[in-house]
Amino acid sequence: MTETAASSSRTCLTLTDALLNPTKLELGAEGDIYISNKGFDAGQGEILRSSHEKPFDPNPIYDQVKCYTTTIVADGDPADVYYPVLPNPTEDQLPIALMLQGGLVDKADYSNYAKEVASYGFVVVVPNNERTLTGPDGQPFTGLLADSDQVNDVLAQMKLEDADASSPIFEIVDTSKLGVLGHSLGGYAGLAAIQNINDPAVSSGNYTRPIELKAGIFYGASFQTPPNSGVFPAIDNQDIPTGLIAGTLDSVADLGEVASTYVKIQDPPKALITVEGANHYGITNQDSDRDPSRPILDQTTANGAIGRWSGLFLRSHLLGDQRAFDYVYKTGGDLDPNVNVTSVR
Repeated sequence: MTETAASSSRTCLTLTDALLNPTKLELGAEGDIYISNKGFDAGQGEILRSSHEKPFDPNPIYDQVKCYTTTIVADGDPADVYYPVLPNPTEDQLPIALMLQGGLVDKADYSNYAKEVASYGFVVVVPNNERTLTGPDGQPFTGLLADSDQVNDVLAQMKLEDADASSPIFEIVDTSKLGVLGHSLGGYAGLAAIQNINDPAVSSGNYTRPIELKAGIFYGASFQTPPNSGVFPAIDNQDIPTGLIAGTLDSVADLGEVASTYVKIQDPPKALITVEGANHYGITNQDSDRDPSRPILDQTTANGAIGRWSGLFLRSHLLGDQRAFDYVYKTGGDLDPNVNVTSVR
């Protein structure tokens, strides 16, 4: 590619031979023109951009994220709350993002992911939810297990803390907007919550979806009824934007299961984002041998990619960020070397 100054405000771009057969051309929100040959020439995924505006930067918006621990009054769950340090805070600036943990995974194991999502402009709440279920052998067992009822419990808690002058998040939370995040079983619970159903695997039977729930994106999660049955029902997301992120080396919720779930999401916008070389625990601080498939993407890169795409997805739908929307649904799959994106918008 060569650049020549055409005027004081424009740049003329000339394509090199490598992009003479582009695989995709998109127009962005600011008049950007994106041309990609990702997948056409091995090892190449360049994007050429011509615009009057500064190119969209998908990196975090806020440099510093703080964390404190609270107790969810409604259910007694301890929870870590992550929020960005705002240079000029205003009321109702940060929507809520509830992270529903994977089965038997402690909230602390999501600290890197939660910080990444918070840095995009959210108050991220990560509870430890302990409950007792009946196992396949008929015996009860107790552990860290997400459920859909946490959606209303955490929303109520954030309303309390936003109104509390002693709270670190006093008056900066937009309690009218909540996004749901989730890993594995937590993703299953989140998908049930979006559909406003009381699935006995992840609900006590008293769940009603709040109007504040506006979007959800989940990692390493499929929706099968009964669980692990191979039966993928229609997902009635009722116009709530829904995203799925999958590691290509996940052997717990494999890519085929996640893709089958994506196909069943009824209403757009929806996105399926695959992270090359990540396994089921690409979202946690450290890998786990509970997935026998070893990742080839390093953990820091996996954490960053999954957190970045989660944050940008929520920005698209909770904050009306059109440039983030364009990145998620149009161009980001070509710009990010570690992911591929399938979407309907």
